[in-house]
Amino acid sequence: MIGLEPGTTVADALHRITARLAAAGCVSAQAEARWLLEEVLELPAGGLAARRREPLPPQAAGALEAMVERRAGGEPLQYVIGWAPFGSLRIEVGEGVFVPRPETELVADRAAGHLRAAAGPATAVDLCTGSGAIACFLREAVPGARLLATEVDRAALAWARRNLGDRDVELLEGDLDEPLPEELHGRIDVLVANVPYVPSGQIPLLPHDVRVHEPLVALDGGAEGLDVIAQVVERAGRWLAPGGWLVCEIGDDQGDAATALLEKAGFEEIAVMPDLTGRMRMIEGRWPQ
Repeated sequence: MIGLEPGTTVADALHRITARLAAAGCVSAQAEARWLLEEVLELPAGGLAARRREPLPPQAAGALEAMVERRAGGEPLQYVIGWAPFGSLRIEVGEGVFVPRPETELVADRAAGHLRAAAGPATAVDLCTGSGAIACFLREAVPGARLLATEVDRAALAWARRNLGDRDVELLEGDLDEPLPEELHGRIDVLVANVPYVPSGQIPLLPHDVRVHEPLVALDGGAEGLDVIAQVVERAGRWLAPGGWLVCEIGDDQGDAATALLEKAGFEEIAVMPDLTGRMRMIEGRWPQ
């Protein structure tokens, strides 16, 4: 425990939490300590500066002790606070669901751009929706589109239901495209997918919080990491409308292999694009007109 006794100031709490998380191996200990404090004190990002000299409220100290120990024990920070940022959204997360990453926001934004450009009433499908982050993003970005999302894992499906709430998204249980209605054959304008793409042999090398807590079904992409992506690419043509787009997140060393998959399937205008750090983490292709 970090010993947040009565009278501990916010500044001292930040120092102690940072030290505890650093000792536990958290590489961004100070940033995480700030996030925990802001969450418990219900402050906006960057809001600690004005409160540094104030004592922690007793109830905040107790909550922080528990949260810091959970994080130091290896739980993902987003599980500890109960949500992850995704664009302007707060996506609820916890045990049993993959935590949305910042790089996936670019995938969602790219899909939204294609959806806005579609002629007439547009339709998009988010395969392997997980927490529902991409589907929620698309609903906010393109209010008039028809949106569907699929998920095979029941734990993740429960989180998707919570996040989608009363948003107008058709959430379907099943693997990849299997639960999609037949009426959508050749009528989908955008298929977007953040499917498992970590090679099986690399799973033991992932950070502890990812490897132990996040669901394996959302991570393991087979021997080369391309098993699920290959299925998506192979099946996409039967669903996409002429000129429709497939947008997928990929590993940063999978661009050439993923490009070959799309070329073999008949896609055009194939492009591999970088994330915010310059790593090539997204591929898209257009179905022939």
